[in-house]
Amino acid sequence: MALSESDRVYDELLVTLVRSGDARAAERLAARWQPRLMRAARRMLGDAEEAREAVQEAWGGICRGWLRLSDPAMFPAWAYGILTRKCADRIRRLGSDRKRFVAAESVPEPTSPDAEPVRHAITEALGQLSAEHRIAAILYFSEGLTLAETAAATGVPVGTAKSRIFHARQHLKDLLEGDLT
Repeated sequence: MALSESDRVYDELLVTLVRSGDARAAERLAARWQPRLMRAARRMLGDAEEAREAVQEAWGGICRGWLRLSDPAMFPAWAYGILTRKCADRIRRLGSDRKRFVAAESVPEPTSPDAEPVRHAITEALGQLSAEHRIAAILYFSEGLTLAETAAATGVPVGTAKSRIFHARQHLKDLLEGDLT
């Protein structure tokens, strides 16, 4: 779900207005980004309740940090970065038990009945990735962040983000070859 150029410009305008004290712009930005952050958190964590808590914590950090964001155009990477850190903290706290990854809750978007087995297979495969690879893949493929934004959101160099995305893609391909043929 890549952000269109007009969405990016509108979000940048909203962030600029929020930084100048416009409460209505903050409400509008939150309304636009709450579903995106929830979707990403559910995919990262695989658990709806954990995702809700992570997003709540992330919004706290986002609201406290408006004025420190030097470039409003960087809002997507910055917001996902805060969310990613909150989700990574939860993943560490819960341990590396991948059985906690609840596939049924991780991607709740409506799909056609024919797409359900594919969606389920992809969700199961995402749950088998390491947390670093899963997060990078979700930000890049699902949330539409650029490679540079994915790197910024995950706090790693661009080369590391590129490597994580490459390895996630390869691992997903290997896992899904049998499921989707």
